[in-house]
Amino acid sequence: MSILASYLPITDPTLIFFVVLLIILFAPIVMSKLRIPHIIGMVLAGVAVGHYGFNILERDMSFEILGSVGLYYIMFLAGLEMDLESLKKNSNKFLIFGLLTCFVPLIMTYIMARTMLHYSGSAAFLLGCIMASNTLIAYPIIGRYGLQRHSSVQLSVGSSMISLFLALVMIAALSASFSADESSRLSPLTSQLFFFLKLIVFITGSIWLIPRLARYFLRRYSDAVMQYIFVLAIMFLSAALSNLIGLEGIFGAFLSGLVLNRYIPKASPLMNRIEFIGNAVFIPYFLIGVGMLINVRMLFTGAGVLWIVFLIAFFGTFGKAVAAYISSLLFRLPQRDGNMMFGLTSAHAAGAIAMVMVGMRLEVAPGVYLVDDHMLNGVVMMILVTCIISTLMTQHASQQIVLEESGKWKEEEGMRDDDEKILLCVKYPDIAPQLLSLALLIRNPKLNRGLVALNVVYDDQHASAGRKQGLQLLESLEQRASSADVQMQTQVRLASNIANGIKHAFREFACSEIVMGMHVHTDISPKFWGEFIQSLYNGLNRQIILTRFVQPLNTLRRIQVCVPSRAEFEPGFHRWLERLSRLAGQLDCRIQFHGRQESLDLIAEYINNRHPSVRAEYTQMGHWNELPRLATSMADDHLLVVISARKGTISYKNAIERLPDELQKYYSGKNLIIIFPDQYGHQKEDRMSFTEAQHHEEKSIYDYILKKLEEFRRR
Repeated sequence: MSILASYLPITDPTLIFFVVLLIILFAPIVMSKLRIPHIIGMVLAGVAVGHYGFNILERDMSFEILGSVGLYYIMFLAGLEMDLESLKKNSNKFLIFGLLTCFVPLIMTYIMARTMLHYSGSAAFLLGCIMASNTLIAYPIIGRYGLQRHSSVQLSVGSSMISLFLALVMIAALSASFSADESSRLSPLTSQLFFFLKLIVFITGSIWLIPRLARYFLRRYSDAVMQYIFVLAIMFLSAALSNLIGLEGIFGAFLSGLVLNRYIPKASPLMNRIEFIGNAVFIPYFLIGVGMLINVRMLFTGAGVLWIVFLIAFFGTFGKAVAAYISSLLFRLPQRDGNMMFGLTSAHAAGAIAMVMVGMRLEVAPGVYLVDDHMLNGVVMMILVTCIISTLMTQHASQQIVLEESGKWKEEEGMRDDDEKILLCVKYPDIAPQLLSLALLIRNPKLNRGLVALNVVYDDQHASAGRKQGLQLLESLEQRASSADVQMQTQVRLASNIANGIKHAFREFACSEIVMGMHVHTDISPKFWGEFIQSLYNGLNRQIILTRFVQPLNTLRRIQVCVPSRAEFEPGFHRWLERLSRLAGQLDCRIQFHGRQESLDLIAEYINNRHPSVRAEYTQMGHWNELPRLATSMADDHLLVVISARKGTISYKNAIERLPDELQKYYSGKNLIIIFPDQYGHQKEDRMSFTEAQHHEEKSIYDYILKKLEEFRRR
């Protein structure tokens, strides 16, 4: 053992990283056997391998750097996954809970420190500010259970930012009051006013600049690595500027996540990469680094330290509990939501250490500092206690919520035979990624069903080369889908008729709808629908979504939907409405429906009941002839969605015959989706009879005669 001890602590960076990876690998395995949340395992492993444990690892600069990245990552993800619409609608609740979770523990801790620990007013105030703030150390548990947008989680994250912001501002004000010595040119009041001026400039500049940078970059560069590096650079820049003005970098990281929220959809591959890398490396590194700061031996140095740790942990945690449960009663939330709010807001981590370090630099008298060793030790031990309490409570509350809501989902959704399975028809490499992005945004993640990608090749002398290109395209598309953690089936199909090839594959895979690109190669076919699209939608009675995007989906600001009269009577009404609601919710953009009042009433009722967070607007459109007028209000970052209809259906009208000409004339170069809804319910086989043909010409002979007569009249 003495020989082994001579090699400890490990200082070689390669071995340090290897040991950390072993901890990240085995801590969840061991903790799951013990039925303990693995976050506690990370912290306890840090205690064991650190200087105050078995002294296995040296806490070198890698823990400082990657630990800071991990803390920033937690706050960035919290901002990125906030439901902004819920934040706006429930701003009063966020403010009330934020003020309660800040000032209740602050007041309790201040009174305790003054009366029971006999600290000075400044020291007691500093300790109160530490307990007023909190770190979302248990937030990764929320991600595992998929509860990021649950109301209690949103309240907890928003209130945590309010309490953290207030605590940091109060710490900065306290520090400014101590810095007003003879060498300082600014008075405490002037310093505080200057600080608030810098804060306003920082927040305003971030809200104005970051969205413009995001739109510019994401529109021009689709490379996965470049997009991830761009997002990371924005996070670090915001954190660095936050440090520069006197606030902790975690505030800047959260603010950048909040601003980038609508540009990184939850179901996108970019979001999956951000979460994966953070949860795999950076956040565990941060947790292990926190554990390495904790000196468990202090508990055995005397009753005085135990008494200080107990008082700080008890009053701070009790204050958070009082704030959480009072808020849940005020908002009429169930007890499980109160448990979640308490669990998420009760932990303290590196933010508390940072605030203590500020106090250790404030000199009360020559050689005497505001924070002594006893307070430092008490705060460090309090971190371990509150991390354990927070993790256990959050895990318990998450399980309660998932069990109850999964039961509700089975009651509401399980009764319906949801046959959702999306087929992507892809041919061109520049359009295929857009189709995949749309499919990821409109699919139901609760069903956890994969996608189907199809490439149909003409069965001619070039079939071999076409098949090879199709396989390469589908392979790249499958990789993109896997980066979003979505399974994909692929098939290259030879067919002498493209439409028939798609229809046969559609039935073989038992799909529910088709997503495909619009015809854009006019050099091959001058027709608006191309060579086979018209034959496809007339020969298949299921939903078909035709798309044309001129810019990335995540940069869209508004969706304009044109609904024909009597569309609510079609069997596919709820299917396309559900897909558009999911799209608007994922993109966090406004969606505006244009149609008859009776249709709009049913649409509004559906969205209010199923997607209350979607920002929907409703505008009457008396007649389909008003479609060209919408072009005047269409911006480049808007999306026009036209709900069309097949001939002979209840919502079909003659005005739809003019749709190709109007779209080409008024909406050229605009983002466009045309949807042909389900028309005959869940019927699987196509009908063909003398009275219902499989094929319709794009323009009838009557249209041709009328056109010629009009030309003759003008002459």
